[in-house]
Amino acid sequence: MRENVVIRTVSRLAVPFIQLFGLYVIAHGASGPGGGFQGGVAFAAAFILMIIAFGIADVRKRINNRGIMIFSIFGIALYAAVGLLSILYAGNFLQLNVIEAALGIPHLHGILIDIAEAGIGITVMAIMISIIYDMADTGGESA
Repeated sequence: MRENVVIRTVSRLAVPFIQLFGLYVIAHGASGPGGGFQGGVAFAAAFILMIIAFGIADVRKRINNRGIMIFSIFGIALYAAVGLLSILYAGNFLQLNVIEAALGIPHLHGILIDIAEAGIGITVMAIMISIIYDMADTGGESA
């Protein structure tokens, strides 16, 4: 692969902004368009841009398969914990108003939604990166 200084420089500048946009989409998922899935895909797009610019070997040094697995497990656990917390307070899964009513903390509903959205975003980001790694390992051919 031929090294291109322009692509690498633009990628270095763009990746933090793409990641920040992904976090913005996740954080505003409860109150506007977007959410965990869209933000997770946008965040993963930053890693895909890094793979295009720097090669998959360099990106795998930053986040390997074990890191992807840890992110996936953490994201699912975060989402499930919020849902199971509502069951603990005698509600249905993700019935967050039950927790807010039981604890009497104002605006807790919105905070819990943001935590659940973050869990979704982390999981989607990890799975998207895993898919790209799998495609790179097979050379883009379907199995």
